[in-house]
Amino acid sequence: MPLALATLGLPGTPLDRAAALAAEHGWHGLELRCADDQPVRLGLDADERRRAARLLSTAGVLPLTLASYVGVAAPGPDAPVLAALTAHLRLAADLGCRHLRVFPHGGPGPAAEADERAVRRLRAAAPRAAALGVRILVETHDSHRAGAALAPLLNRVDHPAVGALWDLLHTWLAGETPARTHRALGPHLGYAQVKDVASADDLTPLPLGTGVLPIADCLHLLPPGTWAAWEYEAPWHPRAAPLAPRLGGGARHLSALLPG
Repeated sequence: MPLALATLGLPGTPLDRAAALAAEHGWHGLELRCADDQPVRLGLDADERRRAARLLSTAGVLPLTLASYVGVAAPGPDAPVLAALTAHLRLAADLGCRHLRVFPHGGPGPAAEADERAVRRLRAAAPRAAALGVRILVETHDSHRAGAALAPLLNRVDHPAVGALWDLLHTWLAGETPARTHRALGPHLGYAQVKDVASADDLTPLPLGTGVLPIADCLHLLPPGTWAAWEYEAPWHPRAAPLAPRLGGGARHLSALLPG
């Protein structure tokens, strides 16, 4: 099972250093956080995008996912959301990413209306994603935290260029067992994102294996060759210990949990 590391856990770290840390400690790919204040951002020009892609290739680290903050179910008109999807898909393709991560962000109001917005927008963006060789993955998050909430939306989109990113923390917070989440998302699953916390009341990130999340149960359900990514939410939790010294232990822990 290939392992990816989310750059979210390394705030302030230049891309070359993040890639080197991943390669040195047994991580095969990166989830690249995309925001205006990050090394990876929409404002990169063509030369900067080529340099970033070469840097990752030289380090031997796959750019697995461009982790955007686009909300595909967000209230409001479609045009700004579709424009954001197009811009992020282009950046993902330029960097060589396999996936574009998006959020639901359905907001207040009837769930059916949020689903309708997401389905309409994802259907519109899917042909462009397919042409660029990038798969849009909707993360189990916020308004669609549970696999059971996200699956009906994806069933309606019904396009191979659109799938699910299983964030184990959020499905666990929604009260789903890994088996139930996998039953719901299996036909759409891109890969799984794992982490660890002390409890539902304390979401400060912990080293893998030291908290309460059912990581092994999740990994054992994934088909062979499916990626597992560690997202360490350091920016949102100032009390979190630095991630870099824990990278080797995290990779060893996940590898030890794998069947065989």
